[in-house]
Amino acid sequence: MASRDKPLRRIGVMVKAADPIADILVIDDDPIIRRILQRMLQSQGYRVAIAETAAAGLEQALAITPPVILCDWRLPGSVDGLEICRRLKEHPDLSMSSFLLITAHAETASRVEALEAGADDLLMKPIDMAELKARVKSGMRLCQLTRDLKKQKQYLENELAEAASYVQSLLPRDTDKPPVKIQTRFLPSQQLGGDCFDFYWLDPDYLVMYLLDVSGHGLGAALLSTSVLNVLRSQSLPGTNFYRPDKVLESLNNMFQMTDQNEKYFTIWYGVYNRVNRQLMYASAGHPPAILLSSPPATAEKTNGNGAAVMAETMRLRTPGMPIGMMPNTTYTWKRCSIPDDSYLYIFSDGVYEVPETSVSEAGEILGLDSFIEHIVKCPRPGQLDQLISHAIMPTNVDVTQDLADDLSLLEINFS
Repeated sequence: MASRDKPLRRIGVMVKAADPIADILVIDDDPIIRRILQRMLQSQGYRVAIAETAAAGLEQALAITPPVILCDWRLPGSVDGLEICRRLKEHPDLSMSSFLLITAHAETASRVEALEAGADDLLMKPIDMAELKARVKSGMRLCQLTRDLKKQKQYLENELAEAASYVQSLLPRDTDKPPVKIQTRFLPSQQLGGDCFDFYWLDPDYLVMYLLDVSGHGLGAALLSTSVLNVLRSQSLPGTNFYRPDKVLESLNNMFQMTDQNEKYFTIWYGVYNRVNRQLMYASAGHPPAILLSSPPATAEKTNGNGAAVMAETMRLRTPGMPIGMMPNTTYTWKRCSIPDDSYLYIFSDGVYEVPETSVSEAGEILGLDSFIEHIVKCPRPGQLDQLISHAIMPTNVDVTQDLADDLSLLEINFS
């Protein structure tokens, strides 16, 4: 039996093997009540298993996982019906069973205590057979609905996981071919998100690179991000000069208005690099700035004539502009910068720095953009993206495989 089941076995009393199939488990130390309940329920067509002790009831419940459990509040020994209810509701296989507690306590406080322990309903003594029939029927229906919901939830989670895998399959692979080396990281959040990025050569001399982040989560955000990726990758924006970042953003804004996209918009950073003259043209729409680091940290901390440390130069590459889809007929601006030798460009989504600053941070306290840029400057290079991500999020004790609230996307372009 799994380790999670051990708390249910502490009583340690040997019991007879449970019936392999039963609709209802009755746990009661009174043989007369057990017999009355068994006969009445069997007359309604239910398959009934019985147990006369807490230990037997726990063992039977684990063995047959019945849809409905009828249990007396007062049982002999140290474990009463309330404790049985708590233990069963903590078990993953039994938490969906409807637990009906039989009690003579009519006080409101007692009823509240039972409900807080996880009981789905209460039956008052003396038991009215018509009421018993109705509550058991309701319990069966509730259990079936809960199991159906769990199956549907699992189905949806599998579908979302498949969709997330599909999104990841569309993302480009890292490249170490000159004249640029590009490494990427994409860590999806708990929910299917809307991050997407790409890079490709428009011609032998011009390299496109971009990263976008759709508002919200779920399938709608993922569908919009992949739609944008496909449009840009196929260059299917009519009349658009893809060498001009501002014109690309204007065309995207005209095509993907949020009124036509279920009220979803997205931010984007888009750049075009000319490898011949080492010029980078870029434009952004509500997106975090890309960070250009002029030299790797290995040579960054030089000393000036006074012996003071000189840190590597960083530039924040961003232009003003509304997120794509928020307002029709929006115009965007572009800028140009020179790319020094052995420099690095970092493009990322806000999920990289909108994480708790520490594991004990108060709600709303995040790492922040400035702190993340400090991590960029200090992190070893080249190609230590995993270490950079660890610098940013490991102090928070975040499990990157399960606990991210937002997608985390990061590109490192090494202009060697």
